[in-house]
Amino acid sequence: MATKEDILEQIVEEYLVHKGYFVQHNIKFLPRKDHPDYIQNKDSNHSDIDVIGYHPTLEGDRKVLVVSCKSWQSGFRPASEIDAIENDKTKRGRKAWQAFRELTVPKWSEAFVTAVREATGTDRFTYVLAVAKVVGDKAVWESHSPFSEAIGGNPVTILTFRDMVLEIQSRLTTTLAATEVGRMLQMFHAAGIHVEAD
Repeated sequence: MATKEDILEQIVEEYLVHKGYFVQHNIKFLPRKDHPDYIQNKDSNHSDIDVIGYHPTLEGDRKVLVVSCKSWQSGFRPASEIDAIENDKTKRGRKAWQAFRELTVPKWSEAFVTAVREATGTDRFTYVLAVAKVVGDKAVWESHSPFSEAIGGNPVTILTFRDMVLEIQSRLTTTLAATEVGRMLQMFHAAGIHVEAD
């Protein structure tokens, strides 16, 4: 039996499918061996892009959504994460930047953009950080210019589990959903269980 993706990845997929995107999972990338900063014993393990969504009819930055999923139960704290990255702090048992190497380390940023281009045919995209919830101001993360600069000037945004579920719920019909998560949300809907908008 195939390994199931993280529930947050499954919600991301359902959200993107509902919005008309084709979806790919777990696209591997790593720095090129001839990069001047390549270090064999540190850069030979692939990282992966959790989800890429490609929309056949949209144009511009929203045609391709490149999603990194962080399902941290305590929530995502944008200001704290940026502080930890900039000051080389350890969080969750490793250096904070390691969770965001594509936004913080040039050789990984280059590899990330290359992987997106190879998967989609374009290096124009929106980088989406999908999280369980945000604690604090998400604009602090979305407007942090070094992140956008690292990935070729592409925009960076945050999407929460709640936002995705509300969007999916608003589009649910009685036609059988395409994914297990979609069908589960249909059952919640049928049972009268809803996520309420603020």
